[in-house]
Amino acid sequence: MNLLEAIILGLVQGITEFLPISSSAHLIIVQSMFDMSFDGFSFEILLHLASVLAVMLYYRQDLFNIIRGFFAYFTNRSSENRTMFYFALYLITATAITGIAGILFKDYISATLKTPTFIAISLAVTGIFLILIERVVRHGHRTERELTMWDGIFIGLAQCLALIPGLSRSGTTLIAGVFAGLSKETAVRFSFLLSIPVILGSSVLAIKDLRSDALLAQTGLLELSAAFVITFIASWLGIVFFISLIQRSKLVYFALYCFVIATLVFLFRDSLTIDHM
Repeated sequence: MNLLEAIILGLVQGITEFLPISSSAHLIIVQSMFDMSFDGFSFEILLHLASVLAVMLYYRQDLFNIIRGFFAYFTNRSSENRTMFYFALYLITATAITGIAGILFKDYISATLKTPTFIAISLAVTGIFLILIERVVRHGHRTERELTMWDGIFIGLAQCLALIPGLSRSGTTLIAGVFAGLSKETAVRFSFLLSIPVILGSSVLAIKDLRSDALLAQTGLLELSAAFVITFIASWLGIVFFISLIQRSKLVYFALYCFVIATLVFLFRDSLTIDHM
C-alpha cells in the first residue's frame, strides 16, 4: 500500500464512519476501484481506532459528565447524577446486546450475506428508512432525561443489524432512536456515544489479528501515520457535518445518496471484491 492509497482509505473511512451511509460498503467500492488490498484486519483496526478517538474528543465533555455522574450517583442521587447514571447504563445495555450478537452471529452473517447484491439491498433499505423518519414518522421530543431501559434495548437490537454488510451502524441506531420517540438530537448523541464502546470492543475482540510488526512491514510507518491522521480529521469533520445537517432536517440527502450507491453497487456487482470488508 502506497501513501496515496493510505490517504484515500483513511479519508473514506473517516468520512463515512459516522454518516448513515455504510463505511464498509464504501471501503469495498474504493478498494475495488483502485485495486487496493491489505492482509488481515490490522489496518482496519488502526482506522477504527482513529475514528473512535475523534468521537471521544468531540464528546469529551459529555463523556466526562457521564462517567462522573455515573459514579457520583452512588453517593449523591441528584437529578443530574441520576440522568447520567441511567444514560451510561443504557449505553452499557445496548453495547452488551451488540457484543453478544457479534460473537454469536458475525461469522455466519459475513459468510452468507457478504455479497454485493445484498449490500446494495441493505443500502437501499437504509435510504428508505431515512426518508421515513424524515418525512413520515412523527418526530419525538424525549431527551436523555426521559430515556428508558427499553430505549437502550431497542437501539442495541437495531445496532445488531449493522452486522449485516451494507447497513450503517450510525444509521440503524439513529433510525431506531427516532422510531422510539427520541428527539433527533438525543438519538444522534446516543448513537455517537454508543459508537465508542462498540468500536473499542470490536477492536479488542480483533486484537489477536493486530500484528504491528507485520503491519509496519506491509504498509510502512509514513503510510500508517498518514492514514491514522487523515481518518481522525475526516471522522471529526464527518461528525460536525452530520450534526449540522440533521439539525436542519436534511436526512433525505443521505437517503438519496444511499440509493445512488446501492444502484452503483448492484450494476457493478460482478467487478466488486469483498475479501477485506
